[in-house]
Amino acid sequence: MSLAHLRIAAANSRGRRFPEAPHPLRNDFQRDRDRVVHSRAFRRLEDKTQVFPSGISDHFRTRLTHTLEVSQISRTIALALGLDSDLTEALALAHDLGHPPFAHAGERTLNRLMQEFGADFEHNRQALRIVERLEHRYARYAGLNLTFEVREGIVKHSRDFGPGEFPELDEYLPGQRPPLEAQLIDLADEIAYNTADLDDAYAAGLLSYDDLAGLHAETTETVETSYPAAGEKVRVAEIVRRLLDSLAAGLVAGTRQAAEASGAASVGDVRLHPDRLARFTESAAILNASLKQFLHRRVYASPQLEEERQRSMSAVERLFRFYLEHPDRLPASFREEMEGEPLHQIICDYVSGMTEGYFRRTYRAYFD
Repeated sequence: MSLAHLRIAAANSRGRRFPEAPHPLRNDFQRDRDRVVHSRAFRRLEDKTQVFPSGISDHFRTRLTHTLEVSQISRTIALALGLDSDLTEALALAHDLGHPPFAHAGERTLNRLMQEFGADFEHNRQALRIVERLEHRYARYAGLNLTFEVREGIVKHSRDFGPGEFPELDEYLPGQRPPLEAQLIDLADEIAYNTADLDDAYAAGLLSYDDLAGLHAETTETVETSYPAAGEKVRVAEIVRRLLDSLAAGLVAGTRQAAEASGAASVGDVRLHPDRLARFTESAAILNASLKQFLHRRVYASPQLEEERQRSMSAVERLFRFYLEHPDRLPASFREEMEGEPLHQIICDYVSGMTEGYFRRTYRAYFD
């Protein structure tokens, strides 16, 4: 069953904050995708940690390569369901723009520091701030002037919120579900990192082949029966690839089943449905949850990563507080662009936008 009747087409977009003439070669969602790819925030993802810090191996995922994997997975799923693949791709490419350096350790530290000023930091809302305020590529306006649907999907792809919960987001239909294209992104994100982190953890020596072989007996048996002479690394790659395929197929089937059972006949029905319709089948949901639990237990909580997290959190806090005491050390051009914003917000925007290489160079300049 195709879900094309639940698809948002670019021609039906609610438009941009600042109206623009149509482009002769690309629809609005394709233009949004390209604006994200050409942004500085997107390029900076190349030097931001996904899970494993740089310097150990050149083969670990970065925040950028993870984003590309999410884009590939979500676009494939959208096409299989008959949804708008251009909107889905634009959302996938934008979904991590707001991540600071040092992964979730950096995010938690900035959130704690901002709470001292009655504010907070959350990477999805920061991504919206980037595309609305912090990118400067056009003469007529700040930001990227993305369509409503992409901006809405940036802040709603991973959670819903009610009226007044985030007053600054009240224009994005609080209390309603986002379109299916946006609902797919969070689950495609889980597919990407739950499988990729197994691969990277094996490469880092945190997991053995036996650890991976024990995750899903049916997959392991198929790989070992089909490729008895294959080397261990190749068998690991085969296991990870088949786990990814199973989860993606489960998301396609589960979403199709839920949409059919809901009776939704339009995007409006999707928005007003009490629950999200993008979901795994029961078996895929069990597999996804088991991978997530395994990774938290064996990888994310490992002493090696915890030690790195503590170092990163300490460094982010130290640099943040340094700028509070010495705001004149912030680049003059950045202070001018952010005129009228409170100092703690300017510092948060500046630090969160840093690549990890630039962060380390800046940190050494002040503290070494």
